[in-house]
Amino acid sequence: MYIEKKPIKRSKIRSILGKKYYIYRRYLQWCITGKKFAKNLSSKKLEHKIFEHNTPLLRKLKNVEMWMQYNKITNLKIAAEKINGILIRPGETFSYWKLIGKPTYKKGYLDGMVLCPDGTFKPGVGGGLCQLSNLIYWMTLHTPLTVIERYRHSHDVFPDVNRTQPFGSGATCVYNYFDLQIYNPTKDIYQLNVHLTDSDLVGEWRSTNPLLYRCEIYEKDHSMTPSYWGGYIRNNKIYRKVYNLQNELIDDQFITENHAIMVYNPFIESNMG
Repeated sequence: MYIEKKPIKRSKIRSILGKKYYIYRRYLQWCITGKKFAKNLSSKKLEHKIFEHNTPLLRKLKNVEMWMQYNKITNLKIAAEKINGILIRPGETFSYWKLIGKPTYKKGYLDGMVLCPDGTFKPGVGGGLCQLSNLIYWMTLHTPLTVIERYRHSHDVFPDVNRTQPFGSGATCVYNYFDLQIYNPTKDIYQLNVHLTDSDLVGEWRSTNPLLYRCEIYEKDHSMTPSYWGGYIRNNKIYRKVYNLQNELIDDQFITENHAIMVYNPFIESNMG
């Protein structure tokens, strides 16, 4: 049985120093890791669409002022330009933060919603970019590409409203140490395309060859359990069913396990009002 550790409340100075340590450690890792990082963008789309998905830009979230979501749209546009059309060749690794870079006001980023380690949220420069990393992670689960680095959200902040994907099927991002990295183990080139419409963030994976199977992502063992220190923990496991072109099940794969501290009471709050 999984037991979520009690959250540690750190001092402000400890948090600042810890963040700087992890940021500079990541810079060092980028230099000495030996990975071949994807860096080439192409405006010409590869021939075969592998998977596409879109998520709404604006959602009604409890206690979140809408100006933060409008600012998020600006942030997403800037970040999307940095990765739209990126080619991931065989043996290359896609790094979310290595391509996007540090969000700053100078680059045009605005204050959006940033989730804090304690499960609260506040305005912060570049806030809202998790929507982009969530989209990329979800799409990648439907491809042969391998997710080699991904971080789950430590807190479940908002109750489900019109959720279409399993809980825990996203990837949180914090510059630059909470990265999303995707490796291409295939013999084909893959291309990530992302753009914004008036209402949605839209993404797709394309490739030089068609995919000869399809994937279905689902969850098992979903539960909301009380923790020994108070509050509730939300749990589940993410799996992937693989079907051939004749729609026959050929594999059922474990993907990941999620545990998140619930910020709301699951038995009281049932809407976003």
